[in-house]
Amino acid sequence: MSDPRQTENPFIRNAVLPWLAAVLWAALIFYLSARPSLKTNWGVWDFILRKAAHMAEFAALSLLLWNAIRRRGMAFSRALALAAAAAFLYACSDEFHQRYVPGRTGSFRDVAIDSAGIIVMGFIIFRLRPKKTAPAKVAVR
Repeated sequence: MSDPRQTENPFIRNAVLPWLAAVLWAALIFYLSARPSLKTNWGVWDFILRKAAHMAEFAALSLLLWNAIRRRGMAFSRALALAAAAAFLYACSDEFHQRYVPGRTGSFRDVAIDSAGIIVMGFIIFRLRPKKTAPAKVAVR
């Protein structure tokens, strides 16, 4: 019996699935933004948890976008910058969208919180990147 990893279509694995994951995550963000209210009766914890969720959802979006862009062969830093820019633009459009949802408002503060998640994820990706190794020096005698 053959190994299923060898018969898998590399185009689907490397191009379609990463973009599908990013688009589905963006759709989830859109869906949650279209909800009239996500508030609870937890007082200050409600605010903290909702803002932490803002950071986390856009950190995840930037990671998924970076993965999809990087798999298409773009250089590491360029892919990271492009993913961060795309996630930021989506954060802006998300807040604009919320202005038209009853019970919701769009705010620059939320864009800043989303951006903090994007920046934190960018830092994590950058710090965990594979290190380039210098060629071994040969001792000459």
